[in-house]
Amino acid sequence: MTKNTQAVRGALLAATALLAVGPTPAHAAPREAVPGNWLYLTVTTGDTRSGDTRGTLLLCDPPQGHVRAAQACEELRAVQGDISRIPLSADAVCPMVYAPVTVSARGAWSGHRIEYGRTFANSCVLRAETRAVFALAG
Repeated sequence: MTKNTQAVRGALLAATALLAVGPTPAHAAPREAVPGNWLYLTVTTGDTRSGDTRGTLLLCDPPQGHVRAAQACEELRAVQGDISRIPLSADAVCPMVYAPVTVSARGAWSGHRIEYGRTFANSCVLRAETRAVFALAG
């Protein structure tokens, strides 16, 4: 028997012994919730299969984790975390060009679970309807 054969046989025997014993129960580490108001935001440019996705964690107590965190948190506070209620930007004039942008938000606001997802016709419409919330780049 060669050294390689002995090594493979030894490894197989060790793996079989571990499987025969069975899995040991895993103890879950206590998971602490993120305190305060927070959202994990993603923005996907183009087709959702394109893979061009950016994401960040927006924390609002105090505002951080986002290039325009203070403004985004202020806008979210005004609508109690309901992104769909953010007022339309009055001065927005957007081209009628289809360049889809898909966004999602998941998190908690004032103790309530937040889940939001939508595809906008283009980034201009996204900014007009969600203002600073999904402005992940400067």
